[in-house]
Amino acid sequence: MYLKKSIDLGKQRVMINILIVEDERPISNLIRVNLAEGGYSCDVADDGMQAADMIEQNRYDLILLDIMLPKVNGYELMEYIAPTGTPVIFITAKNDVADRVKGLHLGADDYIIKPFEIVELLARVEAVLRRYNKGESRIAVGDVEIDTQSRCVKKNGRQIDLTMKEYELLLLFIRNKNIALFRETIFERVWQSDYLGDTRTVDLHVQRLRKKLGWEKMIVAVYKVGYRLEY
Repeated sequence: MYLKKSIDLGKQRVMINILIVEDERPISNLIRVNLAEGGYSCDVADDGMQAADMIEQNRYDLILLDIMLPKVNGYELMEYIAPTGTPVIFITAKNDVADRVKGLHLGADDYIIKPFEIVELLARVEAVLRRYNKGESRIAVGDVEIDTQSRCVKKNGRQIDLTMKEYELLLLFIRNKNIALFRETIFERVWQSDYLGDTRTVDLHVQRLRKKLGWEKMIVAVYKVGYRLEY
């Protein structure tokens, strides 16, 4: 059945966490059940405020986001999500071109109009996850290869010893390549705590990671922002 066609690309699967933000329970249940049968781990939020709380407390690989939500609408929530670098697919009944353009300009990766076929939703989910190298157990960037199952990193076939935080930092950069990441975002995603603004932790770890991988020219500093992996 097509429901089992989740991301594996002929490789070992890794668990993908998806947040469904939808206030119509029949729709959110339909999506959740089918994604779960496809092997995904799913959480559901019924309104924008609940979703913001869940995004703050958990790490998601993808967010499926309705626009017309109670308390905080999807457009407003998208402005909160965008700095985290988490991919988003809008799922909404708003089918005007202006609405689609606004959603994409805010940073959404795709836009699905209700009503939709589940098989199409699953295909869109897989496409976005592949674009972000999520769901793959082996990721290659240039001469660096990462095995996410064993957490082994190799450069030109030679193993590179990284600390746990350096490894998490590397994955964050790779999954957001060519995107400028704020220091606050890096710290909160890797260290899972609030950024206080007076720590050199991010800079020190970035410097060590660049040196170990020989990526001094690939991980570049972005003035008054943070860092960007250019590839």
